[in-house]
Amino acid sequence: MKFHFLQKIAWGWAFLGMLTWGSLAAQDTSTEKPEVDHSYKPLTLKLDDSGHKYIRFITWHQMWVTSNNLADDGKTQFSASIRRSRFLAYAQISPRFLILTHFGLNNLSVGNLEALGNGGDGPQFFLHDAWTEFKVLDELYIGAGLHYWKGLTRLANQSTLNFMTMDNTRPFAHWHSLGVTDQFARHLGIYAKGSIDRFQYRVAVNNPMTSANALSGGAHRGTRPSDLTYTGSDSLNSDGDPVGNTILEGYFNYCLWDKESNKLPYFVGSYLGKKKVLNVGAGFFLHPNGMYNSTTGEHGNVTHLAADVYLDMPVGNGAFNAYVSFMNYDYGDNYVSRWAGTGNVFYAQTGYLIPNTRFMPYVSYQNANYDGYDETISELNIGVNYFLNGHHAKLTLEYHQITNDLREGAISDFGDNNTLSQIRLQAHIFL
Repeated sequence: MKFHFLQKIAWGWAFLGMLTWGSLAAQDTSTEKPEVDHSYKPLTLKLDDSGHKYIRFITWHQMWVTSNNLADDGKTQFSASIRRSRFLAYAQISPRFLILTHFGLNNLSVGNLEALGNGGDGPQFFLHDAWTEFKVLDELYIGAGLHYWKGLTRLANQSTLNFMTMDNTRPFAHWHSLGVTDQFARHLGIYAKGSIDRFQYRVAVNNPMTSANALSGGAHRGTRPSDLTYTGSDSLNSDGDPVGNTILEGYFNYCLWDKESNKLPYFVGSYLGKKKVLNVGAGFFLHPNGMYNSTTGEHGNVTHLAADVYLDMPVGNGAFNAYVSFMNYDYGDNYVSRWAGTGNVFYAQTGYLIPNTRFMPYVSYQNANYDGYDETISELNIGVNYFLNGHHAKLTLEYHQITNDLREGAISDFGDNNTLSQIRLQAHIFL
């Protein structure tokens, strides 16, 4: 028997309530013991007395419990996984140069665990970021390596430490190149970034990953036919010359209120009332000759453009968050990639940290209209964060739904079961 949707939501809320009650019950209310310090102190190794020379360490885990597809008529089950397990370090012994290394694991589940942890890629840590950066001017820094200084939108550069929602919106339209031309949203290349008063910029020149290693190998994933493949960098042109080896991307934003840091590329999801931020931004992603037509033997360009607005501000003892973006993708006629496709995508999110509480309910919505799909794709997330210690320790409960996207587990071809819906719970800690 199929359970009613509201009953499943009630289960999730009851689960979160038990965890919340347990954390409150565990608190020591005795006046005879000294107060415990729960404040966050950055893990920093100072290399001189002033603290200007340092090594900063950051580590985080995100543990998930996820239901199977509730749109299926089968029995509801829940599975545990590790969404992220990461370690990041960066260091400066001079304000003129910086080095950063970031490695970790993603999406470890019972489906890719190994008997001894050494028989496959599932249980293995891998390199996420590795770059060096040099200061040229106060307004200009240049770096190189495997980097996350991305173009297009704010959420394309989103930090995974402080999401306002449970995770970045999936299908990953903002992370459109993830596993398609890059290694888990990171390209090998050269970037430049900086600030001029309240104007901030980041631009990069990168190389694409070989399409043989890409998700789906650059194949078309739509429901309408297309002769295009995302294999232009591995296909010679009509003169027998290699092309498509360069990607250009950038993002520009203007801070109308408080200015945000751009020391690192990771944009904050929500400041939880600690800042008053209103930013407008615009970005691009260009891959000349990135597409290849298997029928005509011709190459085509990839051109993506976007604009967005971000608001995060205190409201009394609480906070309000809102973000809106519009993205236009162009791979060529009818082409659908793993995460995006030729057409338009609209995304919006909003959340409210209830004053004098630890709860922040939120909702996010994404709508994609791709030429290569017969139907419009939509995503809806309704959730609530419970902050034990800000973003450093929090629980998140979410109802997650994707409609009309065969790439994301829709059961049938736009029939009765064209929806993927799940209850997801996350336990998140970062230090």
